[in-house]
Amino acid sequence: MTDSIVESSPSTVATQSDLDSPKNFINRELSMLEFQRRVLEEARDETNPLLERVKFLSIVGSNLDEFFMVRVAGLKKQVEVGVHETPPDGMSPSEQLAAIRKTALQLMSQARECLRDDILPQLNKAGIHILEYQQLSERQKVAVDGYFDEVVFPVLTPLAFDPGHPFPHISNLSLNLAVVIEEERGHELFARLKVPATLPRLVPIKRSSGSLRKDGTIPYHHYFVWLEQVIAANMSKLFPGMKILEVHPFRVTRDADTVIQELEAGDLLETMEQSVRQRRFGDVVRVTVNDIMPARIQEILIENLELDPKDIYPLEGPLGLSNVMPLHSIDRYDLKDTPFKQAIPVVLRNIASDSDIFAAIRNHDILLHHPYDSFTPVVDFLNQAARDPDVLAIKQTLYRVGRNSPVVNALLEAREYGKQVAVLVELKARFDEESNIRWARMLEQEGVHVIYGLLGLKTHSKIALVVRKEGEHIRRYLHMATGNYNAVTAQIYEDIGMFTCDDEMGADATDLFNYLTGYSAKKDYHKLLVAPVNLRSGMEALILREIKHQHKNGNGRLIFKMNSLVDPDMIKALYQASEAGVKIDLIVRGMCCLRPGIKGISDNIRVISVVGRFLEHSRIFYFYNDGAEQIYTGSADLMPRNINRRVEVLFPVQEQRLIRYLRDEVLEIYLKANLKTRKLLPDGSYNWVKSDQGDKPLNPQTWLIERRTKSKPE
Repeated sequence: MTDSIVESSPSTVATQSDLDSPKNFINRELSMLEFQRRVLEEARDETNPLLERVKFLSIVGSNLDEFFMVRVAGLKKQVEVGVHETPPDGMSPSEQLAAIRKTALQLMSQARECLRDDILPQLNKAGIHILEYQQLSERQKVAVDGYFDEVVFPVLTPLAFDPGHPFPHISNLSLNLAVVIEEERGHELFARLKVPATLPRLVPIKRSSGSLRKDGTIPYHHYFVWLEQVIAANMSKLFPGMKILEVHPFRVTRDADTVIQELEAGDLLETMEQSVRQRRFGDVVRVTVNDIMPARIQEILIENLELDPKDIYPLEGPLGLSNVMPLHSIDRYDLKDTPFKQAIPVVLRNIASDSDIFAAIRNHDILLHHPYDSFTPVVDFLNQAARDPDVLAIKQTLYRVGRNSPVVNALLEAREYGKQVAVLVELKARFDEESNIRWARMLEQEGVHVIYGLLGLKTHSKIALVVRKEGEHIRRYLHMATGNYNAVTAQIYEDIGMFTCDDEMGADATDLFNYLTGYSAKKDYHKLLVAPVNLRSGMEALILREIKHQHKNGNGRLIFKMNSLVDPDMIKALYQASEAGVKIDLIVRGMCCLRPGIKGISDNIRVISVVGRFLEHSRIFYFYNDGAEQIYTGSADLMPRNINRRVEVLFPVQEQRLIRYLRDEVLEIYLKANLKTRKLLPDGSYNWVKSDQGDKPLNPQTWLIERRTKSKPE
């Protein structure tokens, strides 16, 4: 292993200063916004079913919320404390904020234009009507106003703002109404009313329900109206005797990134609980308003929320697009993606007894490719381990498991059967902290050994270790994966998982859990690449080896598939491989700070991004290695946080048939795709991949679904 590709490569074309030049790097934040643009393109794509387009629109809204809560909030803090350090691309925090505002405002405006001018008219034609309050018939208004009186009115709490009433606290992601009232003496008063998040944002008008007839006709129509408009129309009931002059919606986004002072936190669980509670009180980083809100009302918000005027984002159309997601649950399967049956690998289809799954793994490693392959074998593996009398212990990392988790239930059952169970629950999994705190409490109550992670590190690895007594010996069975132990997201996230009982990987897993649960300074692993221990040096050494093969044989080849490529040292290592002539294909779903197409530096690198029905989430690192091909897969993206500040695991796929599957039926299919695929250009923008004349349309996700009906990896 080597610590520096730059120092180890004897025939570099560019100097170190050339590689470090800001012109070689794309800004991380702007690259993330380009990803949101690709998601928005899916909402605009008329080849997608209509309700799937609604889903993508909602995802854009929620992704931008998180982007402001975390990334923009962090940049604003840097500006406040006078940080002058710049990222590799050379943009200062202030420059980044200015560029972000311009791009984000454009994206938010385009998203609402898509909803207003495209999706809502098509929903209307399909029998799903999102109405403005003034569009309601008299009969509908009677029904909606009755709903207001019975359900909404008792929940509302109008808050005045005057010398006797301080400006009220406005919680994160809350939708509010700024109300201007005229009292009897003609004075204008200001009040704030929170739109209750406990009620549906889209109020169903109970006139009809149902689904499409077989003949294609619509037997029933669905009608909805925006909750804030219902409240605004009935505002006089909240301020009797007053004249309502104006009502304007606004939505607040706050800093939600938690900084845990672990050195001062005696109890990390308690500290995280406090941190989650405090999240709703973070500094305001964005306020979206309707573009007709008068300047004087905006000034009230700017002054009392302590905003920079640039934190106000005026928009035409509804605020909080993430709230349209419930439309996707309407029972109209003609407007959604065609469902498919997830596959079970042949060797796992006829498991008859608790020991059979272990026998199958002893025969050879088993690969699962979700969501094309079912997540059920993972749950079965843990359930059988819980009940098998020969299983002595189960150890597992949990990052995001979701609600009603069958994985956690299996671990609880294992305790009932008297197994030793140790679980690392990552409390710092952003926006899943509350769920993980609940699971940690429950597991502890049942006698499970619960660990909350390492000081200063977030445990992001996905690994389960089962220790089983077999005769006079002990055998270790592993499941390792790129995705979380979450049975719900396994149906919509594309991920790779593998079962193995390889002795050396089992020994590595034991060392890893000792590192996580106790005191271990182990620096070497047999086969696993573990961050922050040996993953960086291991990946650099593998890239350097490919450079050497290129110099010697001219056949250097790398294919990396990941969520994000941000780490500057890994980018420079790839630049050097490109300079040496190594052919490099990168499949990067989200952020990519590497700039392809730089003459003499990255002209051997192609970067594509696939955004489609499933969230591309697997990390696969392919090395041609002079024909002795190697593939690593696992939890780590090539980002500083993953390599330096998280516990991550990359594991080798060793059996040739599994390497062939990942090479030929995953990576090469993505590289041949001409649908749902964009190519990164040197300026940081993306263009659709164009197919040559005569090429058949190829959507990699659709291809993999169809492939499951013909053959399956075992």
